[in-house]
Amino acid sequence: MHAAIKAFNPGSETLIPEGCHIIELSNSEADADVSIARARVEPGITTQWHRLAGITERYVIISGEGTVEVGELQPTAVKSGDVVIIPPLYRQRITNNGKEDLIFLAICTPRFVPGAYQNILEK
Repeated sequence: MHAAIKAFNPGSETLIPEGCHIIELSNSEADADVSIARARVEPGITTQWHRLAGITERYVIISGEGTVEVGELQPTAVKSGDVVIIPPLYRQRITNNGKEDLIFLAICTPRFVPGAYQNILEK
């Protein structure tokens, strides 16, 4: 690994099929231990149920408010400053039930790779 500074590029935001907008902040083989993405969920949107194989994910809520569902935990309200820890293979989704965008960091260890993503059909 080498020292680096990665500039934030809001123009790189992508709407993914799960239902949220993602900006990859740091995700490369050169730093395979972790990836960081900025996620944005619009008001009234609930992301699709999904899980990650072999990856622990953390949501760090930056702004907005919502409800997160992880594994068999009860749906839980989240707001700025909250951290959600999602072990590998735990089902997850998040709902923005506020009036403004829900923005959070998705921090994955090891780094996120598309092959780890598993869509889960509604229960």
